[in-house]
Amino acid sequence: MLPSPGSGVAGAAIRLSRRRLAVLAVFSLYSLVNAFQWIQYSILSSVFVHFYRASYTRVDWLSMVYMVAYVPLILPATWLLDTRGLRLTALLGSGLNCLGAWLKCASVRRDLYPLTLLAQTVCAVAQVFILGLPSRIAAVWFGPKEVSTACAVAVLGNQLGTAIGFLLPPVLIPNTVDDIDLMGHNISIMFYGTAAVATLLFLLTGVVFVEKPKFPPSQAQAVLQDIPPEDYSYKQSIIKLFRNIPFVLLLISYGMMTGAFYSVSTLLSQMIVTYYKGEEVNAGRIGLTLVIAGMVGSIICGLWLDYTKTYKQTTLIVYILSFVGMTIFTFTLDIGNLAIVFVTGGVLGFFMTGYLPLGFEFAVEITYPESEGTSSGLLNASAQIFGILFTLVQGKLITDYGPRAGNLFLCAWMFVGIILTALIKSDLRRHTVNSGILNTDIKAVPVDSPTEHEKNNTVLKNQSESAI
Repeated sequence: MLPSPGSGVAGAAIRLSRRRLAVLAVFSLYSLVNAFQWIQYSILSSVFVHFYRASYTRVDWLSMVYMVAYVPLILPATWLLDTRGLRLTALLGSGLNCLGAWLKCASVRRDLYPLTLLAQTVCAVAQVFILGLPSRIAAVWFGPKEVSTACAVAVLGNQLGTAIGFLLPPVLIPNTVDDIDLMGHNISIMFYGTAAVATLLFLLTGVVFVEKPKFPPSQAQAVLQDIPPEDYSYKQSIIKLFRNIPFVLLLISYGMMTGAFYSVSTLLSQMIVTYYKGEEVNAGRIGLTLVIAGMVGSIICGLWLDYTKTYKQTTLIVYILSFVGMTIFTFTLDIGNLAIVFVTGGVLGFFMTGYLPLGFEFAVEITYPESEGTSSGLLNASAQIFGILFTLVQGKLITDYGPRAGNLFLCAWMFVGIILTALIKSDLRRHTVNSGILNTDIKAVPVDSPTEHEKNNTVLKNQSESAI
């Protein structure tokens, strides 16, 4: 039988741990560094084309490798999260992020493009162990009145890294085509600084992250923790998710929206410089405006969800407004006024980036009690696949026909995403359990690693023997 509302597991109280804020902060920071490493090449595409004597396509691959690496590795990564737990997954993400940063420090030579590609590939693998964690951390550590906000903050760390990646590299590395030695020196400063920060955050991850709090933070987590992990089948969980029609619709529509964002972020510098020659620094500032506005949108959307629980309505409205923002951005990009591009970029970012935590939380609600890491991982895999396709096609359209053709291509797909989102049936299963209505069909989801579960069983057995 499921526990009665408010009872917790085996009489344990439902409490919030103070450690949850430290876990959220450390995760957000190393996610920030990973996102910074993703965008630091593409925002300086003209610089790295000159330094490595490479084509724009090869430099674009330094960004797209993040998307390519994610797709084949997401299922092993979510399996690891479900079977070995949160702490090991966090350490892998932070550790590989650190390793990739140090490899970049060794790649600052004009003939070492293959090494910098390898380093970026290591960072891309680290991302696989990062992007699926926001909803898992929020669910395992935070209560029902703050879970959506916590997820938004975790996603915000990644967005902030992208924002800093738009702002800082153009300032640190001016396009000194006539002085390649100075260019290499400036690149080294950026790479070594990133590696030092990544190392500190890896150490903090080892100190701060534990598998789960002592007490469950919500009734939904209490129910899951009362079910033995050995009853869980990862294969069956995947099958159930793909048989869940609302989730499949969300999977496709989320991939379209987020893939469009990845494409715009990767190609933004090329679009701006097409119409505004020599404005690489302002291209970075426009990217910064786009992402910071999106961070504000993420927090507002997270707070709104915690207050209203209107998941489908909010997701659909934000999707429509993102489409409107993309359309306005498309038709105002070439009018010759950078101030207007700043404004339209901010509007686009507010809604497009603000959508990201909405998709995560909506997925968790309609797929509960399946693992948050698995649903989030599949959403991110969809985003990477669409991101690769959109970046390649939009990049080709920009080269052959100009930025407007590429942006109209994205607008068309975002319109399809609106239709798919409207078709999603809103079945808020987690909210139902947290509200105390426990007639939902609950299946096993492992919230402990196997070693953690065995340790808990040993403690319970010893306590029973002591009582006797």
